[in-house]
Amino acid sequence: MGSLLAAVVFLFHFLVASSALPLCTDLRAPVRLNSSLAFCPYNGTVCCNPKEDLGLQKQFRNMNISDPACAALVKSILCATCDPFSAELFQAESQPRTVPLLCNSSDDYCSRVWNTCQNISIRSSPFAPSLQGSAGGLVNSSSASKLTDLWQSSKDFCAAFAREAVNGSVCFEGKPVAIDNNTQTPAAPSGLCLEKIGNGSYLDMAAHPDGTNRVFLSDQPGHIWLATVPDVGSGGTLTLTESDPFLDLTDEVHFDTEFGLMAIAFHPDFARNGRFFASFNCDKASSMSCSGRCSCNSDVGCDPSKLVADSGAEPCRYHSIVAEFTVNGTASTPSSASSANPTEVRRIFTMGLPFTGHHAGQILFGPDDGYLYFMMGDGGNRGDPYNFSQNKKSLLGKIMRLDVDNIPSAKQVTDLGLWGNYSIPRDNPYVEDKDLKPEIWSLGLRNPWRCSFDSVTPSYFFCADVGQEVYEEVNLISKGGNYGWRVYEGPSPYKTLQSPGGNTSSGSISPIFSIMGYTHSSLNTKEGSASITGGYMYRGSADPCMSGRYLYADLYGGAIWAGAETPENSGNFTSSRIPFRCAENSPISCGSTPGSPLPSLGYIFSFGQDNKKDVYILASTGVYRVVRPSRCNYTCSKETNASDGAQPSGGSATPSSATCLNDWRTKWTVFLPFLLLGFNLINLHSVS
Repeated sequence: MGSLLAAVVFLFHFLVASSALPLCTDLRAPVRLNSSLAFCPYNGTVCCNPKEDLGLQKQFRNMNISDPACAALVKSILCATCDPFSAELFQAESQPRTVPLLCNSSDDYCSRVWNTCQNISIRSSPFAPSLQGSAGGLVNSSSASKLTDLWQSSKDFCAAFAREAVNGSVCFEGKPVAIDNNTQTPAAPSGLCLEKIGNGSYLDMAAHPDGTNRVFLSDQPGHIWLATVPDVGSGGTLTLTESDPFLDLTDEVHFDTEFGLMAIAFHPDFARNGRFFASFNCDKASSMSCSGRCSCNSDVGCDPSKLVADSGAEPCRYHSIVAEFTVNGTASTPSSASSANPTEVRRIFTMGLPFTGHHAGQILFGPDDGYLYFMMGDGGNRGDPYNFSQNKKSLLGKIMRLDVDNIPSAKQVTDLGLWGNYSIPRDNPYVEDKDLKPEIWSLGLRNPWRCSFDSVTPSYFFCADVGQEVYEEVNLISKGGNYGWRVYEGPSPYKTLQSPGGNTSSGSISPIFSIMGYTHSSLNTKEGSASITGGYMYRGSADPCMSGRYLYADLYGGAIWAGAETPENSGNFTSSRIPFRCAENSPISCGSTPGSPLPSLGYIFSFGQDNKKDVYILASTGVYRVVRPSRCNYTCSKETNASDGAQPSGGSATPSSATCLNDWRTKWTVFLPFLLLGFNLINLHSVS
């Protein structure tokens, strides 16, 4: 009974935590081959290369299976490691299996394997109980055995190796996994309803780790505030004291155009240790502590003196910094602290920048692994002329994954060529690809502007990447993934105008193309100006028709998209541009013109998410929150009640004449203080 209960608990946990996102057993994304494998019946997008395919063939021959029918089944089971969904089939995120999870529904594939192979000898059988963590006795893996030697019955065998494909999970039935493509693409939401709850202009937002309705907000000049978010529909606004920030880093931060305080991130154990991190830029001409190695160096085949000739600017005058801080020591517990110690605990990362653009700078802690992910752009200049993004020895154009809990020794720093006080996670991709710098998690990005993990399915790591001339994209990030820049811009080959850093051929990489995006020509902006701002997979409760959709926008504020995975759990997404309005009873009036419900967003710098998973837009004109559709007269069949506590508008969302007058007064009194800031922030997404 106890073992049965444990099995039920395990199965429940697995079904809740699993997803059918295409991933290989090493947690890398599948790659596309130009031809079929010689041994395993897979082609197109697969998880095996020809060398691995040859290894499987050798393993199969060594099994010396005499019965053709059993041999065919075992071959297909071995080859399941090549399946694009092999990570889930083999439970790669837990204790990897030697045999994929076999289907025991449909034609009962598991029973077919038992009936066909139960009395057939298999050398080095992958079905040995000891190899599956079973309580059964140890089996000599090099000897020949029958299934009846290892398992008492078909029931016992299938209890260890099979499951039904339910709740989006997958199982193996002798052929490549297929997701039901008959699933219809769900209709796009009728619109996105917003309420304005703050007038400040912020660049980043982080939910307080204590789980309350508090958030941290930061701006580009270098302030971090602790704010209280009002309940949805309460009519309240953000509560913070602008003159009393949680932390003021303006003396350390270099603020100008694309420079400033880029992001903040709080340690997963913040409630106990009070640790948090800031990503910002500094200027070595005005700061003695701003010093580090230049990203243009001999290791990456770059001569800093040539950068001066190219741009006329001093190379690596400006640096990207990640620094650790802690809350003020006077607080009895970290979560109750209302301020932080302005003195750095330690400098985690320092790198000189070759040009003045495209250095991204967002930092996030992985929800499952607790490591720090650091997003870095290609360093700037049109077309990444030095090809930094594809250079495996450069950290530009990469997503890094760092261990900030273990301080490296001086020898480790020297041996691995680290850029600061961090260690390297043991499962970073460099373990399999010795050409990679050990910090690198993914490569081939231009300027990743705002990434996020899905709170329900953490393996879904979304990252928006700003385009050059043609295309803005959203990528689904995976271990070791190469996202193509500058060989490709979006789905199309990119032709660079200059290439002093050399070229990378399209045939030498296996690019992972974007899952969503839009062309510059699709926007009605001056000269086709466009710059993507990444958002979140919506998991809030206010808008049920937006649930499970990824929200993203264009910087210039005129377009927002919602992307849905179709079919569900396939890794394939379709997105639709959706209209948006502002609720008539918004706590702060936000119409763009008198009598218009369209919000005056200005520039959309970032999205935010609180502990309730409500989603926010951080714009140059203020802070906006997604609320239930009926408040803007949008139709949502899934909306059953006024869940956010506010009353529906009832009629057209047309404000009164008094409201219009106040709207204009509010608009100008609010917008003018941020006008200059807006001109600086817009350059964060530079396409030059």
